[in-house]
Amino acid sequence: MRLELFLVVVAVVCAAGKPTSKAAAGRNKLLLISFDGFRWDYDQDVDTPNLDQLVQDGVKAKYITPPMLTMTSPSHFTTITGRWVEDHEVVHNMMFDDKTNLKLPHKLTLKKSSWWNKRVLPLWITAQNQGLKTASFHFPGGGANYSGQVVDRALFEEFDFPDDNETEWRANIDKVLSWFSEEDFHFVTLYYGEPDNVGHAKGPDHPDRKKIIRQIDRTIGYLREAITRYNLTDSLNVILTSDHGMTTVKKRPQVDEVIINKYLDLFKFTSFEILDYGGFGILTPKKGMEQEVFDALSKVPNVTVYRKNDLPESFHLAKSERLPPIVVVADLGFNLNSRFIVYVNKGDHGYHNAEMDMKMIFRAFGPDFKKNFLSEPFDSIHIYPLMCKLLQIEPAPHNGSLSVTENLLLGPEGPAGTEGPESGGLQGARVSVALLLSMLLFMFNVL
Repeated sequence: MRLELFLVVVAVVCAAGKPTSKAAAGRNKLLLISFDGFRWDYDQDVDTPNLDQLVQDGVKAKYITPPMLTMTSPSHFTTITGRWVEDHEVVHNMMFDDKTNLKLPHKLTLKKSSWWNKRVLPLWITAQNQGLKTASFHFPGGGANYSGQVVDRALFEEFDFPDDNETEWRANIDKVLSWFSEEDFHFVTLYYGEPDNVGHAKGPDHPDRKKIIRQIDRTIGYLREAITRYNLTDSLNVILTSDHGMTTVKKRPQVDEVIINKYLDLFKFTSFEILDYGGFGILTPKKGMEQEVFDALSKVPNVTVYRKNDLPESFHLAKSERLPPIVVVADLGFNLNSRFIVYVNKGDHGYHNAEMDMKMIFRAFGPDFKKNFLSEPFDSIHIYPLMCKLLQIEPAPHNGSLSVTENLLLGPEGPAGTEGPESGGLQGARVSVALLLSMLLFMFNVL
């Protein structure tokens, strides 16, 4: 009798001692979506019922600050690595070599592993090295080879990809969610090229920008419906963000051009420059001419010129080996040109990241996020440790801090895998085991 009772109680103890946290049963998944050029306030002058609902059903930051540089590739790679630009060395949208004068357009640069694989590993690879399946859908950096390691599944954005096709947007969502539900992917990044394109072409104040924001809002509504349809409501966390904002560069009939060649003979004094790219420019003076170049540029109105080594510490750019010696940042709304007026954009970015027009959105929802929570602003670099927390992986070395964003998450009962009396985690299991062992000793004494 004693032996039979002992075996029964031991079986109960073992069952009670088994962790019942979500970490044991399977961790929650994470979808990171970036809408390129979505300025922090773009939803404030447009009817956006689905984005508004996210404020109730998830978390919202008042705005977030991109890294300096406020450009697509540098900013996205900071989000996915948690490193400042001077650390990850993706210092421009264009792959360049100031010694050979190589300059590759942005979309060709996306396929050049040598541009991305410099110093750090992105989150896809770090997660894969800890047993997770990851994918990149058009996300900058997702298609590169990192010293022999590649993202499990990576789709490139083709040169003529239709950035504003709403039917295509919905198809992309269905494809990504099927990866989660049917192939057990854990972490996927999804990139959309709007509202950046319309912001450049028409300007942030144009009615077409508002039109594309309404399209994005419908897409968010479709995403939420699809999450339910794919049975992912209780297992998928979603982060919506961007890479930079946008500002108007044609407020008057004449574009506010800053033509550098009026103040500096580029042929004579420089061996390399990229100056036809919005509010940010870089130059390499010819040997022995750095002081002349710096002095000439210091006289240019509506710009600030820096020697790389003297860049403000808040820029986190001065330690870059790849960045040329001279950096030019235009005042907000002024665009740089090298020799001729060829600028056609009516909106642009690349300006100082402290400018409110450069700030961007942050929304998040899912089983591990609080509801109806408004966060104070934070820097985008802090998204990385938040994602590692959600994925329950050990982060690579990074410059962010989880203390900045962990208040977005649920308390003791979440996120998945954390211990707490209501989560059925190890703490509750230990209490149950102790109680049953006491019962076991009591019954043996009685019998």
